[in-house]
Amino acid sequence: MKNIALAFALAAAFLGMAQAQGFVQVQDPASKPLRFVAGAGLTYGGERIVTAHYTDGDQIDIDGGGSVALLVGLDYRVNAGFSVQGTVGYHVDNAPGRDGDIRFERVPLELLGYYHVNDKVRVGGGLRYVTAASLRTNGVADIGDYEFKDSTSPVAEIEYLYSPRLGFKLRYVNDKFKYRDYSGTVRGDHVGALVNFYF
Repeated sequence: MKNIALAFALAAAFLGMAQAQGFVQVQDPASKPLRFVAGAGLTYGGERIVTAHYTDGDQIDIDGGGSVALLVGLDYRVNAGFSVQGTVGYHVDNAPGRDGDIRFERVPLELLGYYHVNDKVRVGGGLRYVTAASLRTNGVADIGDYEFKDSTSPVAEIEYLYSPRLGFKLRYVNDKFKYRDYSGTVRGDHVGALVNFYF
């Protein structure tokens, strides 16, 4: 959790410095070349890492590509046809319980470039560097904690800009995670649907 807090603090500090230097000005978001972005969405995919079994018979799979993604960062419009976006995020698949829980979490750093097809649609891709990937278990669900090595993977996506402040995006990410202390790899490839807010 310290790595996550540090990543978000750095993103906030960078935005504050940009505002202090006059790079970010309060005006119509459509006319600003540099904007703050915050997003959230759902992802699906990857291989099953572990299954949580509940006393009522229900079960939840923890997957390498699931399931909730959050991000903050900066979006820069280079010119009419191109833009770039840098973000830091938190990606987690969680099986909570009253007596214990299982959580696969990671912190992705992304740098993406976009081509603007028109005023509403842009397509792009880039690289995703994932750090602090780990499987955490506790309580009656405790099967140990597992760390994964940092990894780099490609990202491809398309975004529909409903308005200057609101975008909907579909994406594909080809994550793979290697255990830090054990042999073996977990597939984390996934598709995602996210909503981005621009300020």
